[in-house]
Amino acid sequence: MLDAKTRLSEIVAAAERGEEVVIARDGTPAVRLVPVEPRYSPVALGVLQGLITLGEDFDAPLDDFAPYR
Repeated sequence: MLDAKTRLSEIVAAAERGEEVVIARDGTPAVRLVPVEPRYSPVALGVLQGLITLGEDFDAPLDDFAPYR
């Protein structure tokens, strides 16, 4: 356990690479460290570039909101 505390960054990096990491307490396996699977795929920025255009009046006031001006 003490060795795991002093080498935590190294152990986490090994788990992230896909290595199985088992941490023992007094010679008895206690926990298995595994990487967290992402819940969503990474966002790809710019995939719609050039496909969306805004009109010249996109920020013009809307008539429906005239009472709130």
